[in-house]
Amino acid sequence: MRKSNVALLQLCSGDNVRANLAQIEQQIKQLKPHVKLVMTPENALLFADTQTYYKHAETEGSGPLQDAIREMAIRYGVWILIGSMPLISKDDPNRLTASSLLFDEQGELKARYDKLHMFDVEVADSHGRYRESDTYDYGKHITVVDTPVGRLGMTICYDLRFPGLYQALREQGAELISIPAAFTRVTGEAHWEILLRARAIETQCWILAPAQVGRHGATRRTWGHTMAIDPWGTIIGLNADTVEGIKIHVDTSGMQKLREQMPVVQHNRFQPVLINSQTKSE
Repeated sequence: MRKSNVALLQLCSGDNVRANLAQIEQQIKQLKPHVKLVMTPENALLFADTQTYYKHAETEGSGPLQDAIREMAIRYGVWILIGSMPLISKDDPNRLTASSLLFDEQGELKARYDKLHMFDVEVADSHGRYRESDTYDYGKHITVVDTPVGRLGMTICYDLRFPGLYQALREQGAELISIPAAFTRVTGEAHWEILLRARAIETQCWILAPAQVGRHGATRRTWGHTMAIDPWGTIIGLNADTVEGIKIHVDTSGMQKLREQMPVVQHNRFQPVLINSQTKSE
């Protein structure tokens, strides 16, 4: 049983990494008292074009962006989840992965998750065509890790549309699931809240979804609406469109009772096929 405060940051990141880091630190300062875990959105450290992603891409555990977050975690004594940043692919040095990284309060890298599902779609907005697979390799593992707040399953943005992933995370013991995102305004307005609440209800997990909001370059606009949703599907915290963080009190004490009263995992006759998993304990 754990009761802890989590900070969900809502950012408007761009192509200036120093400005993005300053934005993150400013929000941490505002929310810091009694916070155990800070979560940032997808593209938190860099929201740009492919050429710029390659320019700033790092290898796991090494590089100025990771060093900056590591130092921030130590300075403020908090765990920090980077929603996503570009890392050089382990399989192909000429390719990248969109990777979510979790650092503890001593700056140690505790977990990594590479985005499994690429956003290759047509959207009726000014950007129009999105092709993440042109830049990023597909992830190959699911990731579940112990944190001071609870057992955390890690996902990123477009993953939200694939419920099998979330069922697999629940099977691996997830109590909380992170969904750092940069949903477009069009898709966000239509589907963001519905999908988040569905994933919470289906998995009986806390859903923690820090988001990008606003304009990013000439054509990208994101929906915002950072949200925390409890295992019953109730919205516990919401920031619609302001560039600031929110503090959420996460209480997992009633989760086991809910799962016993409505044992959907035991009732499920379509058990998820688990892809390779990376589970870590403290």
